[in-house]
Amino acid sequence: MEMTLNVGAYKKTGLDWMPEVPEHWEIKRAKSLFQERSVKGFPREPLLAASQKQGVVLKEMLEQRSMEAIQNFETFKLVKRDDFVISLRSFEGGLELAYFQGIISPVYSIFYFRQEKEQSRDFFKYLFKSKMFIQELNIYKKGIRDGQSISFGEFANIYLPIPPLTEQAAIVQYIKAQEEKINLFIQKKQRFIELLKEQRLSIVNNYVTSETKNWIWLRLKDIVTVNDEALTEKIEDEFLIRYIDIGNVNSYGDIAEIQEYEFKDTPSRARRIVRKGDVIISTVRTYLKAITLIESDEENLIASTGFAVLRPKENVLSEYLNFALRAEYFISSVIQNSYGVSYPAINSSTLSSLKIVIPKSTSEQQEIINKIKTETATIDTAIAKAEREIELIREYKEAMISEVVMGKRKFNFAQ
Repeated sequence: MEMTLNVGAYKKTGLDWMPEVPEHWEIKRAKSLFQERSVKGFPREPLLAASQKQGVVLKEMLEQRSMEAIQNFETFKLVKRDDFVISLRSFEGGLELAYFQGIISPVYSIFYFRQEKEQSRDFFKYLFKSKMFIQELNIYKKGIRDGQSISFGEFANIYLPIPPLTEQAAIVQYIKAQEEKINLFIQKKQRFIELLKEQRLSIVNNYVTSETKNWIWLRLKDIVTVNDEALTEKIEDEFLIRYIDIGNVNSYGDIAEIQEYEFKDTPSRARRIVRKGDVIISTVRTYLKAITLIESDEENLIASTGFAVLRPKENVLSEYLNFALRAEYFISSVIQNSYGVSYPAINSSTLSSLKIVIPKSTSEQQEIINKIKTETATIDTAIAKAEREIELIREYKEAMISEVVMGKRKFNFAQ
């Protein structure tokens, strides 16, 4: 049976983050629905991590995170499945739902329903990730010192909208149905983008392998220096770095989700200093083909030691090197010279001895760069358009969720 959720009249709440809600909804402080869990002494439980995209999951599932050095896990807090976690960045991305049981850093706050059957877990999952709720959490940002999250006591005093349980279920049902459509749209667009990028790589490969008599085969170390600069332990603890991990660079050369850390909290692999014009290439999991040109002139950009940082000499242009390293023959050479099965790697010395073919003159290299850019311009425009469409649908999704969990949208649902 299909019914319509028509909220009708509204009532004023006197709250900035939710000025009004449907008049039959309740407004209660969080502490009336939730209670804190602060249990320690379970060091053998799996180690968990909080992710704004994936929720609270097993730490090993987050490839970009490095495992901590040995710590006193006796002090870590127990998290049960379906608990909520207030993380260090909750004022940016909301509260996280736990999908596994395990232990997590003692600086986080964990809470759970007082009466689980009286409320919908998924309704509050969506509420706690809604834009309006995150704006309310930002009030507490000023009081956060380094290494501390919003406390349960601060969260406990926040007023929350409480629809009847049947409406909570209907809201969840509607959001999930909309999410399914949105996710399908995004998947199709992402596949379209991948096909365009593959086409772009094919064009690049054709140009950088069109060898003529004016080209020359050289070892990589003849045209670049390798790993010139590294951070030392003398860096101040508070020094802010922007970290590029292996998982942040895809096979098309895109850099995503650069992580910010204070030096004292950085993963142990965050040591390679990179400069504008450098090209970085992954020396671990070489099948990922993680290669990219550094175009930013930021002084605090640091790459993982899983990358080799190549700094071009005078006989090669940075842009050309970035294209040339993507040639199919060179990628194959890297993979063939890697060791290890499940985690193939190549050392920097072997990498720098591999041969690469380039035009002798930088003027011819520039001509090829220009030709590649001209021929791929239409592709780049189509990619940008598709990426913008994905961005817009994600913005719509964010607005839709905020409207629905606040009772601002009329919709049909099955009962």
